[in-house]
Amino acid sequence: MSKGPISSRITGNAGGAEPPAVVMKDACVRFGDQLALEDISLTVDEGAFITILGPSGCGKSTLLRLVSDLVPTDDGEITIFGNEVETARLKREFSFVFQDATLLPWRSAIDNVRLPLEIGVKHAHKRPKAVSNLSPEDLLELVGLKGRENALPHELSGGMRQRVAIARALICKPRLLLMDEPFGALDEITRDHLNEQILRIWKETGITIMFVTHSIPEAIFLGQKVLMLESDPGRVRELVDVGLPYPRELSMRETPEFNKISRYLRNLLETC
Repeated sequence: MSKGPISSRITGNAGGAEPPAVVMKDACVRFGDQLALEDISLTVDEGAFITILGPSGCGKSTLLRLVSDLVPTDDGEITIFGNEVETARLKREFSFVFQDATLLPWRSAIDNVRLPLEIGVKHAHKRPKAVSNLSPEDLLELVGLKGRENALPHELSGGMRQRVAIARALICKPRLLLMDEPFGALDEITRDHLNEQILRIWKETGITIMFVTHSIPEAIFLGQKVLMLESDPGRVRELVDVGLPYPRELSMRETPEFNKISRYLRNLLETC
């Protein structure tokens, strides 16, 4: 485990010739008189998987919304693949997966995945190679829903609906996937299964992922590094290198190495 400075870098699997996926320099967000995020500096390389932890109210979701142009920055700078955030949004460089799948109830799974294409989403030229040529049918197969293409949302479990939401996010062919507690409302078994699924998708597509969670085991199991935020206002407390090899299996949660990182993060969280 490595203690990161306020200016932190999360490296991925890319060769390094392209601009980083995300660069934040002294970014601040205010809601009225309240400072929600202060001096956030972070570099996430293309192909990285970062998980984000912190106490309730520390600004984890706000940080993702800042990256996705849903919340404006009051100070500082943010670039996405070398572009200003608004430009990156217009080029559909990123997609967002929320805790609620927000599927249209009258549309089948496949038609929910197709929806962004029907409303005129255009893609930038450079996309993760493994994502760029996938059809809606391919994406449902990628998330493990082959054979359920025509099912309506009410005919799918909560976990299945979230997988449809992930496939819908990937149809935009994003280079960056922002995930805000997407499995938080699911039961433990389903959550574990989707943890394995999202790691497989990450490895197969080469996409960059920023993943907010309240679960320490989930943060460790998924992430290359865990970004710990502290509150009042939200700041980078520490960047913790997980250091566990991929591919990862759920059984590693019982290992001494996993438990050591878990204890460290829990102690850190208690002082945030």
